[in-house]
Amino acid sequence: MDNIERTKQIIREIIAGSVVPEDPGHAENTLEWLLRIDPEADEALQIAALAHDIDRAVEEGRVRRADYEDYDLFKADHASNGAKILRDILDRCGIAASIADEACRLVMLHEVGGDPRSDLLKDADSISYFDVNMPLYYQREGWEETRRRCIWGYKRFSDQMKKRVKDITYEDEYLTRLVMEAIEQAGQKDESNSV
Repeated sequence: MDNIERTKQIIREIIAGSVVPEDPGHAENTLEWLLRIDPEADEALQIAALAHDIDRAVEEGRVRRADYEDYDLFKADHASNGAKILRDILDRCGIAASIADEACRLVMLHEVGGDPRSDLLKDADSISYFDVNMPLYYQREGWEETRRRCIWGYKRFSDQMKKRVKDITYEDEYLTRLVMEAIEQAGQKDESNSV
């Protein structure tokens, strides 16, 4: 097993210990979406896709939503802490500096994007929330918080991914209705902000 594959395995093992039950599936699903969107995604992008939420899997020093009134500030600190955790792993695994630097930069930007590569990771992360996370998030948080989170997540999408998320359905029609309502509300808010 080469260094990159060993590193990915270590990341998977750490994420498997997350207190958030959907994290292991979300990490793998984000990587799957990344490769669907860009089959040529390089090692730095693939590592970042797996590790983008590693902050939630490390109990000591984990950034907690309950400690923040501002959701965007929470997400920024979550991304920053995740990049620090990933840096330590990559350094211990002897990953080339160019790959390590880029993977950490991408994790740092995965919530906000800002360039084509970080936008790609943001889209893969966002679509994965709708694909695998949302039903478990709903069980934990309820209708209103899940609707708010869906609106926030939908607004992060590129135009291409806004079209793709509309094709996601759930066995529970109630959840499909929740997402469609959130998408409609997000669209209305976008229109009112552009006037």
